[in-house]
Amino acid sequence: MAAEILPQLPQLEALCERMYNSQNLEERAHAEQYLRVFGQSTEYIAHCKALLDNSQSPYAQLLATSSLLKVVTEHSLSIPVKLEMRNYFLSYLDSRGTQLEPYVVTSLVQLLCRMTKLCWFDDDAFHNIVDDAKTFLEKGSTGGSSGHYLLGLKILVLLVGEMNQPIVGRTLTAHRKAAVSFRDTALFGVFQLALTALRQLAAAPQPDTKLQDQSVNLALATLSFDFVGTCLDESSEDLGTIQVPSGWRPVIEDPSTLQLFLDFYAVTKPPLSNSALECLVRLASVRRSLFTSEGERAKFLNHLAAGTRDILRTQRGLAEHANYHEFCRLLGRLKTNYQLSELVGVDGYTEWIQLVADLTVSSLGSWQWAAGSVYYLLGLWSRLVSSMPYLKGDSPSLLDTYVPRINQAYITSRLDSVAAAVKGGGEDPLDNEEQVADQLDAIPFLCRFQYRATADFLLAFMDPLVAAYKEASTPGKAGPQDLEVMEGQLTWLVHLVGAIIKGRLSSSSAESQEPIDGDLAARVFGLLQICDTGVHGQRTGEHSRQRLDIALIGFFQSFRKVYVGEQVMTCSKVYARLGEKIGIDTHLVVLNIMVQKIAINLKQFSNCEDVVTHTLALFQDLATGFMSGKLLLKLDAVTFLLSHHPAEHFSFLTQRGNMRARPMFYATLARLLFMEDTPTKFHSFVAPLQQVLVQLGQASSGGANPAALRQSVPQDTVAGLFRDLRGIAIATNSRRTYGLVFDWLLPPHFP
Repeated sequence: MAAEILPQLPQLEALCERMYNSQNLEERAHAEQYLRVFGQSTEYIAHCKALLDNSQSPYAQLLATSSLLKVVTEHSLSIPVKLEMRNYFLSYLDSRGTQLEPYVVTSLVQLLCRMTKLCWFDDDAFHNIVDDAKTFLEKGSTGGSSGHYLLGLKILVLLVGEMNQPIVGRTLTAHRKAAVSFRDTALFGVFQLALTALRQLAAAPQPDTKLQDQSVNLALATLSFDFVGTCLDESSEDLGTIQVPSGWRPVIEDPSTLQLFLDFYAVTKPPLSNSALECLVRLASVRRSLFTSEGERAKFLNHLAAGTRDILRTQRGLAEHANYHEFCRLLGRLKTNYQLSELVGVDGYTEWIQLVADLTVSSLGSWQWAAGSVYYLLGLWSRLVSSMPYLKGDSPSLLDTYVPRINQAYITSRLDSVAAAVKGGGEDPLDNEEQVADQLDAIPFLCRFQYRATADFLLAFMDPLVAAYKEASTPGKAGPQDLEVMEGQLTWLVHLVGAIIKGRLSSSSAESQEPIDGDLAARVFGLLQICDTGVHGQRTGEHSRQRLDIALIGFFQSFRKVYVGEQVMTCSKVYARLGEKIGIDTHLVVLNIMVQKIAINLKQFSNCEDVVTHTLALFQDLATGFMSGKLLLKLDAVTFLLSHHPAEHFSFLTQRGNMRARPMFYATLARLLFMEDTPTKFHSFVAPLQQVLVQLGQASSGGANPAALRQSVPQDTVAGLFRDLRGIAIATNSRRTYGLVFDWLLPPHFP
């Protein structure tokens, strides 16, 4: 076969270089079309080998390895051919691997690992891959080149990754069968090799950075293995318990294992150091039942806490953002996998909790730098607070000392961030909705711990801010930038109040805290009376004003879940306090305020899709509940909506950007309408749509002249009508309601 390839070798090498390097799309497409054949049939295996044996071009070598990977994955080969290819790849790596370009080595090793996985049950020789890699390691550590050591580590890293990932086009059952067999027979040996490599490099006078990188990545890959087939989502920030096999127990319990990663972190920089921290995160997540006894587990936790305390004390490496983020993840895992009583019992807990509190306060203040890391710290504190009712013994948790500090730091830092973003032109944390939502999930637990003090602190900011915003409704009292700052700060405060009130659902002392809920809610309802008046009512096109309204809708969502509808308690202390403060004494009054705000938003924010979407979602949620839906029908505001719903009353229906919102609007209205068996009301409700249907029929001569319809009726009118009809049809969930719609439309309008 070499005889066929050699005469064409210069041309093939030129085509390969063109395919991978050319900036001309036509040249690349032509080269790719010509070279594609190498990966389409098993007949070209020999050609690819000939390329590897005879070409010095890295692009030709890459073509050969990538084509062989495609052939091995997509085609069936005999076992002798597979064994011969396996031996060839190992021999090639041994003889030429150290001279190849890194990307060629990666492709070739991936090919070897893919073949190993696919042939795992074909022949026992494929089980020797770890021993083969060990041979490379031994050759590199006994006077040979470090290149062989690097190759051995690379084989193991890619092998673990290959065994851990399903192959596209292959069944999940086949993947798990190979992965479980590899886990049981080889994975622990790979982990031990990784630890050995790290120890050898730690003892070296000048360790090779590439070897350190591969070694720590190998340890991380083994600890990240999907041990029990849970198929963890790598895009998720949450990490479950690591189900390490029992055979790993001696190594995990050995204090030198943890210390190895702590020492490695201390002497390296990112990305090596944060990879070591990631290994520690996974070790901190090891299942509880792995340990021989509670005493051994306590020793393990003590070691982890001591290691994190030393890092906090010295601040070693935390100036690097990657380290900082991963370290916060590690702190978060300590409470996820351990009880508060266990943490309180560790040596030096008092210093540890103080240092963690200092780090949290510092992180909250550095909101531009540590925005993504705050999530883990707030999660840690919220879980600590949630565990307080179950804490037994005399050891103090000290949470009552540090949690109020953290609450105050969070509130002040969020308010400060608004002014900094507006005046400095930087990124505004409020614009990162996902981060805001994550933080607000943890905040209720913290704020409801010593709730009265936190509420007073919150109100100390909120009262003067609402008063200033009220004064600014008069023209000329505040400039655009000042209004933007006020609206941003009010948005944070409304978000916080909404999240805190929603937290009542999971609070153990909720009833006694209801008057405080009422105090906070009264301020938001008071703000609501100001938002749509004077200057503020003219700022609906401003981004800061739109965010404030979205926050208000979010507050309504939280409040209704706790204090409106099915869950309402008529004797609730919240309504007693709201009645005192602002005259809202029942949930019917609150519902009326919500519906009025929904109507205002649909009129005034017609150009803002986000506000319209959030507003309609609230309306839909209110109407979906049986009790809250029945209550809505008693309101004059809802009666008005059911009789004044066309575009002349709600301008958002005229905006093309809101087309997708129309079905939700009409589905919600129809759902409310169908709660009562009143055909007369139904026909009054659909009368505006009836007029449009009649106009369409006349314009198209009863459907016989579509061209005339296109010329005389705007496309948006037709599209909007059918979206409205779809919304009404969605709400027909019974024979009675479906019959009403069917008899209306057929046959008069759809003969």
